[in-house]
Amino acid sequence: MTLKVCSFLPAATSMIYHMGLQDFLCGVTFECHSDKPKVVRSYLEGNTYSSEEIEKIVSESKQMGKGLYYVDEELLQEIAPDIIFTQDVCDVCQIGTSFAERAIFKLKKQPLVIPLTPRTLNDVYDNAITIAKALGKEEAAYHLLASLKKRTDSITDTLRKNNAPLKRVMVMEWIEPIYNCGHWIPYQIAQAGGVDMLSNPGGYSVITPWDKIVRYNPEVLVVAPCGFNVNRAAQEIDKLTQLEGWNELAAVKNNAVFLADADLFTCPSTHLVDGIELLAFMFHGNLFPAKEEFRDKCKQLYTEKKCPKCTTAFTCASGNCWCGELPQIMPMNPEAGCLCPECLKVAIDDKIKAYQAK
Repeated sequence: MTLKVCSFLPAATSMIYHMGLQDFLCGVTFECHSDKPKVVRSYLEGNTYSSEEIEKIVSESKQMGKGLYYVDEELLQEIAPDIIFTQDVCDVCQIGTSFAERAIFKLKKQPLVIPLTPRTLNDVYDNAITIAKALGKEEAAYHLLASLKKRTDSITDTLRKNNAPLKRVMVMEWIEPIYNCGHWIPYQIAQAGGVDMLSNPGGYSVITPWDKIVRYNPEVLVVAPCGFNVNRAAQEIDKLTQLEGWNELAAVKNNAVFLADADLFTCPSTHLVDGIELLAFMFHGNLFPAKEEFRDKCKQLYTEKKCPKCTTAFTCASGNCWCGELPQIMPMNPEAGCLCPECLKVAIDDKIKAYQAK
């Protein structure tokens, strides 16, 4: 008889798919990239809250002892799983084991509950083995981990071969308020050829004062708010760019500010290796070319461009660019590429005059 498994955290779901063991899955969370039934839901689903509002809701829920997640108990009873994977790392990001156990206790048939509590990158790899072993497919984990090790070893070898210096970096896990990064992310950073002295390896991320960041002056800044993708992060990047001292940061001056999908960093699955490869590109772009698969998962906030009309070099921003302050008159022949500020103003004036002449 095939085991029936429910995953109460996206990281476990991701690893199960990564190892090719998805046939065991019968229930997942609302955030999982899966077509399996959604057993775990959130009171925040479908919200359009800002990062500041989310922080407030989370803080108030903690103070009141309320959870942000709940289990569809009727669906769980129907599935009657043999194994449930839960987590004890962060009650903010996912439903915690204590909340899950209240629903599990009501089941007629009690499943085996396996909590996953990763703190470091090696813990994440160990979790893959734990999952595969529970499903009687331990070799699937070892096969996957061996292939992942080849990829990380390749990065290390390239860095050593080229005597690449460590880049002074910062990875932000939240924008308002600003949080540093913790747990396994500092280990990802280290394997990608960087060092984040503001991070908390193996521990929780914490609120980090802006003046401390300015003094630290990172050479590379990666903004990856937990639960946000690139486009969602871009909507709030002005909360950073308007801060005093922003333009003086080395990362800003070097055009080394990146927006990235948080799933590659804050979700403790074996896809963290994808995150390591992406960080290697962001830290050492001369050694690691951008992969096509990461094109929509990472955006450089500022990029150098050359005006197709006058050939003047200028800086373009992926989020809240200067051109957004000008009248939005389309089309402006996007195939030709972005115009510099002066040429764009002339082109807009010409469009207006042509319209008025009709």
